[in-house]
Amino acid sequence: MELQCKVQNYDWGKLGLDSKVAKFVSSAHPDTAIDQSMPYAELWMGTHPNGPSIIIDRDVLLSEYIKDNVDAIGPEVKKKFGVAVPFLFKILSIRKALSVQAHPKKEHAEELHKNFPDMYKDPNHKPELAIALTPFEALCGFRPLEQIQNFLKNLPELTSFLSKDSVDSLLSHQEQGDSHTVLKPVFHSLMTSDKAVVASSLKNLLNRLEKEDEATQSSLLYPLLQRLHADFPGDVGCWSPFFLNYMLLRPGQAIFLKPNLPHAYLSGDCVECMACSDNVVRAGLTPKHIDVPTLVDMLDYSSYAQDQLLFNPQLEDENSCIWRPPVPDFAVVKIKVESGDSYNTQNRPSPSLIIVTSGAGEACDTEPIPAKPGTVIFLKASRQLTLTPSEGNHLEVYQAICNV
Repeated sequence: MELQCKVQNYDWGKLGLDSKVAKFVSSAHPDTAIDQSMPYAELWMGTHPNGPSIIIDRDVLLSEYIKDNVDAIGPEVKKKFGVAVPFLFKILSIRKALSVQAHPKKEHAEELHKNFPDMYKDPNHKPELAIALTPFEALCGFRPLEQIQNFLKNLPELTSFLSKDSVDSLLSHQEQGDSHTVLKPVFHSLMTSDKAVVASSLKNLLNRLEKEDEATQSSLLYPLLQRLHADFPGDVGCWSPFFLNYMLLRPGQAIFLKPNLPHAYLSGDCVECMACSDNVVRAGLTPKHIDVPTLVDMLDYSSYAQDQLLFNPQLEDENSCIWRPPVPDFAVVKIKVESGDSYNTQNRPSPSLIIVTSGAGEACDTEPIPAKPGTVIFLKASRQLTLTPSEGNHLEVYQAICNV
């Protein structure tokens, strides 16, 4: 069943047809007018009440259809999650940074929701998987300690306002594996520093780096700092690249954002899948509320090398690979079918949401649907979809399923 999906026009989205979201919508529904000055940030696929999908042929919400057709969910998913699609599938197109943030564990989310229901709207966790569709920039996880130590030695503008004890303790620390005890006090000091001091120190650093040679600018992340500061002047989050890994993903590479892992998406287009939740604890690069005590207490202060943060898929067959995170809520399959070939998707005990990301052809369960970039399909549990590229073409699709 083909779906009409909800576009979110958040301020950080890419503008007009620069955005994959807008391109997909315009390709799948050519009568949709795209406004070149409007940000097209996210395409939501699923049953989340803030952006529910509609079954086009029936003109009914997917969530309503599922209630009346429980078989679409399958017994295994129903037993674990009830009559629901327990994940939200998205395309993101990012022009400027999203907030530095982390997501609480399930038990912590339940506690936050109970105590602060206005701020934390639901009791669910929010693990996320992001797979790059275009070159994709992100900050993710604390850097190896020696890199952070190096930055602190070369950034007097930063150390000038951090607690001296916390900086000394971090600089003298030798054990790379045990970073929690020395990173938490420094990060706490950063997040609780006076806003005016944070802002003036950023200006001082930018003024100094402007006069430095290219090698120094590059080693101290001047181009990135400039961009972040232009979008969020004086924001404490502008300091985060000196603590968090700066990652540039190639198309097809992915990161899995487990609970409490600090991260921020900076630019690019990606396929994203997550548990159905809005629970976000923010740390900067945002005008929204920053819950500093919750954040500082919950963060994962382990140091990660970049290759530890890349989340690799397993091959299933010659046409498909699957990213299986260590959560039951979701997994994502990438399928590529070449010209002259045809492919039956694997039989899954879960409902699927499927989006075509490139190529052309048709998708068929009982009735054929024209498949082109931006076509979104709901497939019932334990059913197969036949993907057939048109002549001289290929088909590439992403399929979100429950990981049961």
